[in-house]
Amino acid sequence: MDSEIARLIPHRPPFLWLDRVLERSEETLMAQKFIPPDLDVFAGHYPGYPIMPGVLLCESVFQAGAVLIARGLDGGEEGVPVLTRIFGARFKRQVRPGDTITVHVRLKERMGPAWVLKGKAEVAGRTAVTVEFACALAPRESVGGAR
Repeated sequence: MDSEIARLIPHRPPFLWLDRVLERSEETLMAQKFIPPDLDVFAGHYPGYPIMPGVLLCESVFQAGAVLIARGLDGGEEGVPVLTRIFGARFKRQVRPGDTITVHVRLKERMGPAWVLKGKAEVAGRTAVTVEFACALAPRESVGGAR
């Protein structure tokens, strides 16, 4: 696990859906996650033809958004970004065991204590899911004490 991810968000295996941050700027972040073929979820999600659950693909985008927000917090803001709203998700391509997803997020706007972001997960340069969402800060102690 990327030490920057571990420092910025409280998620840990088995519910951490990012392996590493590849690129970042003030308003964008690109990360990556290898989808292990032996994930327990594949035993029950379309047995015989395992597909990565769309909700977990969205979660990888949400976690990348949380990393982007947490990186940009100035010293006066305390807390951890948590999901507050999903505006819509569109699923365009299946993700299979052994695939590597590349996750892109972009800050669309900040409105007071809330951030609105847009993101996508891709496999081999092809979009698997797009989603727009919002996050707000929650106290660190209420979400597992990320450091």
